[in-house]
Amino acid sequence: MKNEYLPFLQTLANNNHKDWMDANRDWYQNIRKAFLKDVEYLLKGITAWEPELTTLQPKDCVFRQNRDIRFSANKDPYKTNLATYFARGGKKSMGPGYYLHIQPGASFLAGGIWMPPSDILKKIRQEIDYNGAQLVEILENTSIKKHFNGMEGEQLKTSPKGFDAEHPYIELLKFKSFIISHSITDKDIESGKFLDIALTHFQLLQPFHNFLHQALDEAESGEGLL
Repeated sequence: MKNEYLPFLQTLANNNHKDWMDANRDWYQNIRKAFLKDVEYLLKGITAWEPELTTLQPKDCVFRQNRDIRFSANKDPYKTNLATYFARGGKKSMGPGYYLHIQPGASFLAGGIWMPPSDILKKIRQEIDYNGAQLVEILENTSIKKHFNGMEGEQLKTSPKGFDAEHPYIELLKFKSFIISHSITDKDIESGKFLDIALTHFQLLQPFHNFLHQALDEAESGEGLL
């Protein structure tokens, strides 16, 4: 069944102000209700291989439509996308998770950790230092290379502090985020096929997430430390 996510978001983008939202509150509420139902479907699917997420509810994973404009030059009050993040601890988690972004002409799914704080970034770099070959093997896996774009995001221009420029995994160590993604077409959003596409791709991300969890869990337990 065709959904109204993209028409709603495109119309919102063209009328991004409170008066329009107030006049179209019922439309927004219907979109929100439908999205929560889709998120529930995805959450149930993900728990098949991530049982730690069984305590989450859909509302724990869905981001608010309102933008925080306090420190932004852009004063548009609403986000022009729908987004959800499945991770241990919910959408505010600092750990690895599965992200879905719906926006006309720009929908995608992704996995990993985006812009982690310095303490978590340090743990991930330490894990790459010790076990970089494992991460390379994951990223070079045939299915990952076929369905994802490779590691994305901003990198340092020079070596991170404490790492030699000749380190065998220096290009991975330079990353500030650890994200891989896959684009989704408008057609697949409208038809609802994006749900099963997301689940299929999210499951492929499990080894990547296991590596990131290993970095965080071992550091917290003291394993792997000198």
